Amino acid sequence: MNDIKERIELLRDMLHRHNYNYYVLNAPEISDKEFDDLMRELQDLEAEHPEYADPNSPTMRVGSDLSKEFTQVEHKYPMLSLGNTYSEAEVREFFERVKKQLGKEFEICCELKYDGTSISLTYEQGRLVRAVTRGDGVRGDDVTDNVKTIRTIPLVLHGDYPSEFEIRGEILMPWESFERLNKEREAREEPLFANPRNAASGTLKLQNSSVVAERKLDAYLYYLLGEQLPCEGHYENLQTAASWGLKISEHMKKAHSIEEVMDYINYWDVERKNLPVATDGIVLKVNDIRQQRLLGYTAKSPRWAIAYKFQAERALTRLNKVTYQVGRTGAITPVANLDPVQLSGTVVQRASLHNADIIAGLDLHIGDMVYVEKGGEIIPKITGVDLDARGILLGDKVGFITRCPECGTPLLRIEGEAAHYCPNQAACPPQIKGRIEHFISRKAMNIDGLGPETVDLFFQQGMINDAADLYTLTVDDIKRLERMGEKSALHILDSLERSKQVPYERTLFALGIRFVGETVAKKLAKAFPSIEELEQADLQKLIDVDEIGEKIANSILQFFADEKNRLLVQRLKAIGLQFARKEDEMTAASDKLKGLSIVISGVFTEHSREEYKALIEQHGGKNVGSISGKTSFVLAGDNMGPSKLEKAQKLGVRIVSEKEFLEMIS
Repeated sequence: MNDIKERIELLRDMLHRHNYNYYVLNAPEISDKEFDDLMRELQDLEAEHPEYADPNSPTMRVGSDLSKEFTQVEHKYPMLSLGNTYSEAEVREFFERVKKQLGKEFEICCELKYDGTSISLTYEQGRLVRAVTRGDGVRGDDVTDNVKTIRTIPLVLHGDYPSEFEIRGEILMPWESFERLNKEREAREEPLFANPRNAASGTLKLQNSSVVAERKLDAYLYYLLGEQLPCEGHYENLQTAASWGLKISEHMKKAHSIEEVMDYINYWDVERKNLPVATDGIVLKVNDIRQQRLLGYTAKSPRWAIAYKFQAERALTRLNKVTYQVGRTGAITPVANLDPVQLSGTVVQRASLHNADIIAGLDLHIGDMVYVEKGGEIIPKITGVDLDARGILLGDKVGFITRCPECGTPLLRIEGEAAHYCPNQAACPPQIKGRIEHFISRKAMNIDGLGPETVDLFFQQGMINDAADLYTLTVDDIKRLERMGEKSALHILDSLERSKQVPYERTLFALGIRFVGETVAKKLAKAFPSIEELEQADLQKLIDVDEIGEKIANSILQFFADEKNRLLVQRLKAIGLQFARKEDEMTAASDKLKGLSIVISGVFTEHSREEYKALIEQHGGKNVGSISGKTSFVLAGDNMGPSKLEKAQKLGVRIVSEKEFLEMIS
C-alpha cells in the first residue's frame, strides 16, 4: 500500500513541475500526450484510493460540476483601490509629491495594469489554502475551488518560501479565450461579454468549477504581503516569489526619474496592443517598503502608488460595406466590414452597427473613414466618422435594408423595438438552422456529436428542415456524408435517443419560443404541467404566472397560433420527447411554501443546493438570490455567508435550519 501512496505523491510532484514548466515558463519538457497519460494515471489511483485525497492535487485543475455557494471571508489586510489618473501631468505631480515627502532618493516600480478581476491568494506551508475576491475591500467571496482550475496559479510551491503569506493579483481571460467564448455565445444567440474583464469576473463567480476550467483563465500576481517578507523592496519580493513558482509579470521595471517613468508609459501605450491579455494602464509604486510605510494611506488608497489609465483605444479605418446577419429569431444585425486595423491585441475587420437607428445617427457612407473604438477593451464599435476625410469618391449613404438578405422577405419592425425582423420563419435558412442549433445545444436537448457545421451539412443535403427531422435520420443517411462514418453516425443516434429523457422544462426551452429562456421555461413547466395545458392557456393565465409579463405571454400565444409550430410539437411528442412533468414530480408537489420568498445560503448535508432549490419550487415557494425585507426566511446550512447572516439579523428575517426545512415540507 505504501508503494501506491509513493506513486501518487511522485505523480503529483511530476505534474506540478510539468504544469509550471508549460504554463508559467512556456518551456515544456514532455508532450501533451505524456502529460495527459500521467494525469489519467493519477486520477485512476486517487479514485481507487480516496484515503490519499489531497485538496491541492493536480487533478483539482479540472474542476467539479457540484454547485457550491461562495462564503464570504474577511481580508487579513484590506484590499484598497488605487488613485486613478488619465493625465501625464498628474503622474508628474505624484512623483514630485513623493519626492518632497520623502526628502531623499527613491525608486518607482513600474508595472502593467492588467484589466481583470482582483484576487487574493493565501499560501500556508507552500500550499494554496484560500483564494478570495476583492469584494468590498474588507471581505470577499471564497472562490478557491474555481481558482484551482487556473493552471498558471500553483497549488504547491517550491523553494525557500515563508510559512504563511498572501499574494494579490489579477485573474484574466486572454484575448484568445475571450474571442472563442463570445463566438460560442454568438452561435447560441446569447448576450456577448463586453470585455475580457467582465468575462473573467463572471467566470470566477460560476457555481460549476468544471465550466471555469474550460474557459482557460490566466493570472498575474503583483503584490506580496506577510509578516516574513524576504526583501525590503517590492520589486525584489516579487522576483523572489517568482522563484517559488508564482507567475509574476516579466514587464516590471524600476525607474529612478520621472523621465524613465514617462518612457515606460509611452512604450507600453503602444506595445500593449501585442500582449495576449487586456491592459488598461500602468501602476506606479514606491519600491522601498519602509518608504511606503512613511508615506502611508488615505482613507481609500495608498499615498505611495498611483494608476495611470490609458485613453480608450481608437483607430481610424475605412468602411468598405455593410452586411446583414439573420439570427434564429429572425432579428437582423448590421455589420460594418472594415479595412483591417489592430486594436488591443487583435486585428479588427468587423464591427456591429446594432440597428437602423445607430446607422442613421452616424450618417454613414460607404468609403467613410470611421473611428473604431474599444473603450475599456470592449467589443469593437464605430463611434464616429472623420468628416474631413470625405472626398469626391464618397460612396452611397448606408440605409437599412428592407428585405431579408437570405430569403428576400420584406422586413418588419415591431413597435417599441429597435431591431428589424424577417417574418419568414418557415423558409429562411439561417432561422431554420438557428432553431435546430438551439434545439441541440447543451442547455436544451444536449445532442452530442452535432454542431453548427453538421446541422448545415444535413440541411444542405435536404436531410433536415426542423428539429423533428433529426429523429428520422438513419446510420446509412449519416455515414455516407463527407467527414462522417458509422462510428459518428451511431454516436449521434445514441445521443438523440438519450435526449428523449430530457425533462419537460428543457424540452420546452429547446423549442426556441422567443423570450422563453431557461428560467421562464421552468416557470411555465411548473404552472402548466403538460404542453397541452400551455398550448390552451390564454393571455390572462399566462400573465398570472410569476415573472411572465405581457411581452413573453404574447410571444407564447403567437408561437402556438402558428400551425407549423403545433405540428412540430405533435411530431416531437410522438417521437417520445418529454412534454409533461413526470408523475413523481407531480405527486411530490404541495403548496406548503406558496407565496414564500426563500434565500438559500451555506453548505448542506442532506441535499445539494440545487436540489433544495427544486424542492422549494415543487412546494410552491420562490427562490430569491438576496435578502430583503420581503424575504420570508433563509434556508441556512453550515458556513452561512457572514454578510447574509448580518443582513438577515438586521432585517429580522427568520433563519431556518436544514432539519427544520425538511420537517416543514414533509
